[in-house]
Amino acid sequence: MRSETPDDRDPRRLSPHPVLTAYYRDEAERRRFLTRLFDDTAPQYDRITDLMSCGSGAWYRRYALRRAGLTEGMTVLDVAVGTGAFASAAATIVGPSGVVVGVDPSTGMLAQAGKKLGIRLSQGVAEALPFRDGHFDFSTMGYAVRHVADLRRVFAEHFRVLRRGGTLLIADFSRPRSWIGLGLARFYLGVVVSWMARLGPGSKEAQLLVRYCWDTLEHLGTPETIVTTMTSCGFVNIRRVGWFGILSEYIGRKP
Repeated sequence: MRSETPDDRDPRRLSPHPVLTAYYRDEAERRRFLTRLFDDTAPQYDRITDLMSCGSGAWYRRYALRRAGLTEGMTVLDVAVGTGAFASAAATIVGPSGVVVGVDPSTGMLAQAGKKLGIRLSQGVAEALPFRDGHFDFSTMGYAVRHVADLRRVFAEHFRVLRRGGTLLIADFSRPRSWIGLGLARFYLGVVVSWMARLGPGSKEAQLLVRYCWDTLEHLGTPETIVTTMTSCGFVNIRRVGWFGILSEYIGRKP
């Protein structure tokens, strides 16, 4: 594990989502592609993420949330809730005295989350959250930063809906910095998980999701980009924790 703290970053290094012309040609096509991809793979999504994490995802999410400061009784917003993996982990921590709310643009993902979780779910995008200012103690966004078009706008929205002293936790992949790490990630995600995703119902869509995940990883912006953007939106005490060269957590506080 490796921790980093931000220094003065060049704002010119800020960048939006990767341009993956093999899948879409412009922003409108990108949004349609992602909506269709996540709607189509929602029934298989939990199986795919379990394959990617080798079954350790549930434990990791609870550990990351607790380490970031989530405690009993808090009000939590999970942005890009998906099928509810982070929201479910948050609910076990905040308990019956707390509140967990999820938001996602995909109707398919929201339908799957609704089957598992008894929480409030809303349809919406990270760039324009459908919640009032200063409403949440804690906000999360798991494995979705690479799917947004405007990082600054997304982090500004997290900042807006958080109360003073509130915490933002971002968890996502990082592009390995070493050639060895990149090769191992390419083999595992691009070959092993892709092969396993072919099995079972909906295998064609599942395989496309895994392939797209790998392609976003290949073109990810740097951790410095994430930290710089969070800083520019007003977050303080930002820290990054890296795991195994391929996972990153970014934790910041609203002053």
